[in-house]
Amino acid sequence: MATDNVTYSGEKIFKEAQDFLPINGTDYVELYVGNAKQSAHFYKTAFGFQSVAYAGLETGLKDRVSYVLQQDKIRLVLTSPLKQDGPINEHINKHGDGVKVIALWVDDATKAWQETTSRGAESFMEPIKEEDEYGYVVKSGIHTYGETVHIFVERKNYHGAFMPGFKEWKSDYNPTEVGLKYIDHMVGNVGWGEMNKWCEFYAKVMGFTQLVSFDDKDISTEYTALMSKVMSNGTGRIKFPINEPAEGRKKSQIEEYIDFYNGAGVQHIAVATNNIIETVAQLRARGVEFLRVPEVYYDDVLDRVGEIDEDLEPLKNLNILIDRDDEGYLLQIFTKPVLDRPTMFFEIIQRKGAQSFGKGNFKALFEAIEREQELRQTL
Repeated sequence: MATDNVTYSGEKIFKEAQDFLPINGTDYVELYVGNAKQSAHFYKTAFGFQSVAYAGLETGLKDRVSYVLQQDKIRLVLTSPLKQDGPINEHINKHGDGVKVIALWVDDATKAWQETTSRGAESFMEPIKEEDEYGYVVKSGIHTYGETVHIFVERKNYHGAFMPGFKEWKSDYNPTEVGLKYIDHMVGNVGWGEMNKWCEFYAKVMGFTQLVSFDDKDISTEYTALMSKVMSNGTGRIKFPINEPAEGRKKSQIEEYIDFYNGAGVQHIAVATNNIIETVAQLRARGVEFLRVPEVYYDDVLDRVGEIDEDLEPLKNLNILIDRDDEGYLLQIFTKPVLDRPTMFFEIIQRKGAQSFGKGNFKALFEAIEREQELRQTL
C-alpha cells in the first residue's frame, strides 16, 4: 500500500494534533433534507436508528425543524426548512439532500476555533454558549470543502438529550438496531486538482496527518479512474479520505457526484459493525439496496486474502467484500445511493485488525458502480 510522508511528518503532526486540536470523536452528522420527518422514518426503519431529540415549532423554532437519531455512537441530525428561501432551502435546491455539518466533539470549542482560524480556516460560527436547565453547550465552526462545515461541540457541562433548544423525542415506533457502532470514516469528493489543497488544509489547519494515498493506477477500471488521500487526526478516531477525479475514457463516479451535487461534498459515510453478516442481512431485509460484484470475485478471494474466521458462503450470498493488509483483514460492502440523486451512500465495514480501506476491492467495487452509472446513463 502506497504511503506518502514527503509533505507531512507523521510524528510532528501527531504531536501538534495533540497540542492544539484534540478531538474526542464525531459528535454528530447533520443532513439538510427536504422532509426531515419522513427522512427520520427512513433511517429508523431501514438502518435501525433510535429517536433521541427534536427541535421545531413546539420548541420555539420558526424557520426549521430537526430530528436527532442515534445508534450506539452514531448520531444523525436531519434538518428541514419551514419557510421558503433562506440558506437551508438554497442548500437543498443546489445539492439535494446531503451532509451540511460534520460535528466534532472537543473539550474546548473556543480554543478549537481560535487554533484553526489562526491557521487559516474560514470561520463559519464564532464560539457561542447555549444553555438550558440541563447545563450548557459551547459551539464554534469553520468551513471546509464545498459548503460542508465542521462544528466543534463542547458538551462536558451538558446532561440533556442532545443540546439546548431540543426536547427529548419519544416515539411509539422504534425498530430494533442493526448493530452499527460508530463512524469509521467519512469520504469527501472534491473537484479536479483540489485533493492536495484540502489535504494540506487538514494538515495545516487541523493538524491531521496523511495515512495513505491512492493514485489512478490503484483506483481505475477500463473506463474510469480517481485519486484519493486519507487524512487522520492524531488519535486516528477521525479519518477523512479526500477523492478527486482522474482522467479516464468515461465519466467517473466522482464526476457524476459533482455534477449532481453541484460541487464538492460528502460522498459516503462508513459505519462500523462487529458482525457484518448479521448487520447486512438485517439491512437487506429492511429494504436497503447494496452494490453487487460478480460471483467470480469469490472464486479466488481467499487465495488473495488468506484465511478468515467467517464462512465464505454467507459473505458471497450477501455480496460482502474482503481485503487484507499487514495488520489483519476487513469486510466491507457499499449501499447504492440512499437519495434520488446519485450522490451520498453508506459503507458498512467490519475490521478484523486491518487499518486500511480495501484497496484490493477497488477494481471490483468501481466496476459495480460503473454498472449502476450505465443504468443511470451517466457513465
